[in-house]
Amino acid sequence: MSRTPVREAALVLESQGLVEMRPRKGIRILPVSADDMREIYDVLTELESLAAQQAALQGYQASDLKNLEAAINDMDDAIKAGDLEAWAQADDRFHTELVRLGKNARIEAIVAMMSDQVKRARALTLFMRPLPVKSNEDHRMVFEAIKRGDADAAHRIHKSHRQNAKDMLIALLRTNRLSRI
Repeated sequence: MSRTPVREAALVLESQGLVEMRPRKGIRILPVSADDMREIYDVLTELESLAAQQAALQGYQASDLKNLEAAINDMDDAIKAGDLEAWAQADDRFHTELVRLGKNARIEAIVAMMSDQVKRARALTLFMRPLPVKSNEDHRMVFEAIKRGDADAAHRIHKSHRQNAKDMLIALLRTNRLSRI
């Protein structure tokens, strides 16, 4: 592989805040701090809540929401099995599908750009956090609000869900002295 595609890939990663390019020294993987996660979750909270609101306004049929519901059911099954990694994968699917249902390509692009950093932080804290039963309940309530077309409830519930997730993640990073990942 030539240097050009490697350099282009590095520039993309740098624009996402994942690496730092150092002239004549190479590439350094950047740590994610609690402050970084606060900023990322602030953006994700607003954008995903807007996507939830917009999804509720679409007038989707139950069949249109089957992937969202399947992700929630998979999260419930993962908790019952004590499989937090499977839960995290289903949680990612839920959030990706929620944003897709909002039908805003720019929100999708911004959320996708930030998801790698969230995954890095979650990988370190997944087994430190309480069992995500409340998170699943929140997901189910967002799903039900979208299903009944209640845009305000979908927005409000999802915003609260993301704020709680942010608070928990930042507390874990700080409490466990993982302020730099």
